[in-house]
Amino acid sequence: MRTKRVRAAVVPVLAAAGLLAAAGQPAGAAGGYPVDYHFATGFVAGFFGPGQAPPGANDWSCRPTAAHPDPVVLVHGTFENQNDNWHAAAPLLADNGYCVYAFNYGAAQGDPIQGTGPVAVSAGQLASFVDRVLAATGAAEVDLVGHSQGGMMPRYYLKYLGGAAKTARLVSLAGSHNGTTIDGITELGRQIGLLEPANAVLDLACRACVEQEVGSPFLADLNAGGETVPGVEYTAITTRFDEVVTPYTNALLPAAPNVTDITLQDQCALDASDHLEIAADPIAMTDVLNALDPAHPRPIPCQVVLPVTGPLL
Repeated sequence: MRTKRVRAAVVPVLAAAGLLAAAGQPAGAAGGYPVDYHFATGFVAGFFGPGQAPPGANDWSCRPTAAHPDPVVLVHGTFENQNDNWHAAAPLLADNGYCVYAFNYGAAQGDPIQGTGPVAVSAGQLASFVDRVLAATGAAEVDLVGHSQGGMMPRYYLKYLGGAAKTARLVSLAGSHNGTTIDGITELGRQIGLLEPANAVLDLACRACVEQEVGSPFLADLNAGGETVPGVEYTAITTRFDEVVTPYTNALLPAAPNVTDITLQDQCALDASDHLEIAADPIAMTDVLNALDPAHPRPIPCQVVLPVTGPLL
């Protein structure tokens, strides 16, 4: 708590003094579509239009280039949808020459709150959508970029549904790879004997929520034998200020030759992105671009980024 109070006091002073990097977006963005690095405004703009793709996504006439041969499929998180989750990543990737696609999963069509159904069923929906993207673009593989559950759920597709043969990279933003304690609530519930009754009720509305708890049978099965599969490159990006996937290190993957783990504050101490803002954060978005195109790395910007509301400048 003391660290947060100090940050809150220091950030405005540094900004006023002009001591912060002023880079508003990752280097190299062409700028054809407006990129919204503020999760809150993007969420509001997209929440009630779940059937509409975010800016820059779902151009089914797009053909991948030699520079970017793999289409990018964006996988939203729990309680989010294809539109409200991706007002930064979708236009940014399109501006940088990628064919970009987004879809809804885990809820009824037209429901703005998606991603609540069983993770295995959602992974099947991802499998169908990837096949549609590959058929439309003529590409051999896709790259997957996911937020929260959208970073973890594709691993079921890769492990059990043949996705490894169709996927070159998986980039996760605050992915729930090893589950969440929900700030310790699940452990407290276990100790006082209330977790199972609470989960029985929660399961009726959000099976995916229960399956993402630390120690769930679903995660135990998914992670058995290793959390990655051969042939796929993984990048797991997390923030120390994640209040949803707790502890925040549960969003990382075990060290391996095909795994790159990134904690945003190791790159920029001014970045206070939380679980939501990480999906729009200009620093995290640069990491996404670098993960998708490691042969042409971009410099990592450093600037004040606030939880939910995004860049201060």
